[in-house]
Amino acid sequence: MNFRPALAAPLAALLLLAGAAPARAAWDVATLMGELARNPGGRATFTEKKYIALLDRPVVSSGEMRYVAPDYLEKRTLKPRPELLLLDKDQIVVERGKQKITLRLTEQPEILAFVASIRGTLSGNRAALERNYALHLAGTREAWTLTLSPSDTRIAELVTRITIGGKRGQVGSVEYLQADGDRAVMSIEPVATP
Repeated sequence: MNFRPALAAPLAALLLLAGAAPARAAWDVATLMGELARNPGGRATFTEKKYIALLDRPVVSSGEMRYVAPDYLEKRTLKPRPELLLLDKDQIVVERGKQKITLRLTEQPEILAFVASIRGTLSGNRAALERNYALHLAGTREAWTLTLSPSDTRIAELVTRITIGGKRGQVGSVEYLQADGDRAVMSIEPVATP
């Protein structure tokens, strides 16, 4: 008895169904950047822990953030002391108490490259990121980690690596490892808009 003709039709049907099933979208840097680019911005709360070699315990701060794509970011620290960090186009403003410092990013290339890591990630601008960093993506769409390793020696003198974690097109954590060994870890929680 020959089973080949009897099996041929069911196998062909299975192969056709398998071919007709939608292919699972590849999870890669391009896909992540596309999802991040679709995020118009929003509000979030944050908690940041800074681990400094000279201190026994981390310095903890918390507050609120607001992002408007592609180049406006406001970080308002509420605890332990009020502070405002504002990135708007090519300008950075820092306010602490009665002190206010305003810098043009074009005059500060190292700061500009560091800011580009934040803005580039939030806006899904891969080209901006790759100007100064090598990108490595790990995980899945539901739990991803993007590691930025400086490719510019001036930036590498300040930052060893930046690790950004998230879910889909939403950033949930940012960790900066400085060249001197100090590091900062920020947890970000989106605030639902009414």
